[in-house]
Amino acid sequence: MKKLFLAAALACSFSTLATSEPELVVPSPMVADPITEQFSNLGVIVKSISDSPIANLKTVITDKGVLYASADGKYLIQGTVIDLENRENITEGALSGLRKKGVADYQESTIVYKAENEKHQITVFTDITCGYCRKLHRELDDYLAAGITVKYMAFPRGGLRGSGYEDLRNVWCAKDAAQAMTDAKAGQAVAKVENCNAPVAEHYELGQSFGITGTPAIILEDGTLIPGYQPAASLSKALDEKSKKS
Repeated sequence: MKKLFLAAALACSFSTLATSEPELVVPSPMVADPITEQFSNLGVIVKSISDSPIANLKTVITDKGVLYASADGKYLIQGTVIDLENRENITEGALSGLRKKGVADYQESTIVYKAENEKHQITVFTDITCGYCRKLHRELDDYLAAGITVKYMAFPRGGLRGSGYEDLRNVWCAKDAAQAMTDAKAGQAVAKVENCNAPVAEHYELGQSFGITGTPAIILEDGTLIPGYQPAASLSKALDEKSKKS
């Protein structure tokens, strides 16, 4: 019962703000460290382990996001670590690095709508049945006109079963995936593609590791997560201001 409770708790979302990325140390697959072993018992996959700013506490990057653990793996902590002196969200810094790398690893499998005069790029985890995902897509020309290239990744809200998942797979496998996405978000039936092999499950699992729980979810170039729909004008302004500060 305790294991079930902990595993369920890990499905909670992680809070957002911004900053530093810790240097990650990937545990050797030949060495069974106690943290990896204990997390594995909960059904959580450990991707990397590094020191945290708190003595004797490790930062653990997992398929469920950023967690913390004692070095012996006996204690697990889920939550946000804030550096009060420097006003930095340490947890979000770790997540931003994870998102930035993860999105880069899957660039070749995104559905892209490129701005002619590109100033910024955003990656949007999307679902074709989501109302605000459809609203964002209807306003796609506004994003492109603002110089924002939109790259879609898949995040079926109902998980990896049912018609929503299959429809997204078929959109990604369509001969013209960009047009298929537009048609699907306009409410048209999605044509089945034989022998479809699309990375929808991989996108979904990646999104979960980012702390995404709903759609649309917008990832900025620095790995910052903006949950939910954002109008093109306000997003463009925020991106321009962020660029000036960087």
